[in-house]
Amino acid sequence: MTRDEALENVSVAVETLRANKLRSGLTILGIVVGVTTVIAVASIIDGLNGEIKERVQRLGSNTLFITRIPPMQDVTRLPAKIRVRKYLEDEDAAFVAEASPAVSYATVFANRINFNETTDEIRYGNSHVERFFLRGVQPEYINAFPLFAVENGRFISAYDEEHARPVIVIGRSIAESLFANLDPLGKEVRLNGRQYEVIGVFEPDKGLFSSFGVDQFACIPMTNFRKSFPEIRERFVAVAGKNEFSMDTLKGQVEEAMRRKRHVPHNKESDFEISSPDFLSSLWSQLTGALVLLTGIISGVGLLVGGIGVMNIMLISVTERTSEIGVRKAVGARRSDIRVQFLLEAIMLSCIGGVIGIALGALIALVVRTALPAVPAFVSPLWIALGFSISVGVGLFFGYYPANRAANLDPIVCLRYE
Repeated sequence: MTRDEALENVSVAVETLRANKLRSGLTILGIVVGVTTVIAVASIIDGLNGEIKERVQRLGSNTLFITRIPPMQDVTRLPAKIRVRKYLEDEDAAFVAEASPAVSYATVFANRINFNETTDEIRYGNSHVERFFLRGVQPEYINAFPLFAVENGRFISAYDEEHARPVIVIGRSIAESLFANLDPLGKEVRLNGRQYEVIGVFEPDKGLFSSFGVDQFACIPMTNFRKSFPEIRERFVAVAGKNEFSMDTLKGQVEEAMRRKRHVPHNKESDFEISSPDFLSSLWSQLTGALVLLTGIISGVGLLVGGIGVMNIMLISVTERTSEIGVRKAVGARRSDIRVQFLLEAIMLSCIGGVIGIALGALIALVVRTALPAVPAFVSPLWIALGFSISVGVGLFFGYYPANRAANLDPIVCLRYE
């Protein structure tokens, strides 16, 4: 096909679609719905995936967590053999660091989270904060968790830990709630009635999807935490690996050290859990799997309906233009010319639906990102190209049969058709 013939076919296709605006618009509606769904959901998931990935990196890409029970699990639903596991100990971190050459830092920490009652409170003057995470930490904690970077002041030192000093490092939201425009460093606050000196403020971090993040954390020395809250026995150990060792090597050494420390027989399974920040990615993949499947079903149904509509309108077009086909064949048009002409019409019809769907999907992503800044929806060029390719594919697949039928019509029969 020459360039002039191609342009002529495109011109004829455009004129045909323009002559039947309402019919063409109703036909592409299914394609619009399918492509819009794909683009909108894919942009939201892509944005959230990027947020998860960044979060994992900031938590420490070469960090492992040692816990008594599996993370993110409801303790009451776990088997009894897991619930009765003995608690981790403060000395576990030092033992793992000494016994494992791949370990750069190992630190123990503990949490006190109380959102249902009002026993936990930080107060300064007439201002107070109740909903926050209180964590007992060691000086090495900040090395294992890059996310907890101090913006103003300093972090807990070895001297603070050794003497169980009443010092505290607070998140940005806590500092703003307590001190407004005042400099919090050096101020004395009361934590559950006990006096603590503010020695640092963490860098701003609103958390994953604007949930609780570092902004809502308050950290005190682990020794002080143990003395103030002796009833809390649950401990967690964070282990940071050296760059020259792989994560598998690090995990193997840590597991072997912990089994020795806890006297686990060689023929018994470990009575502790080792996980990495990647468990967030795995959990997110599980959560979005159902959403992706539902999106695929909705978009698939939309594209199927749209494709059937394209086939239907093209079959009607072939019937309406039977005489035209006969004339074209009589003056020398080949079967391939007729086939290409009708295929181009089908492709243009579906592509218009695809372009509208892409535009609507991008608009939805923009509205979501504007209304919910915590959901960073982003339309990538890959999904734009995929949406356009899907629409082209629908036009080719569902337009081939009508185009082939038109190409195989007998010119004598066509000329007699009324």
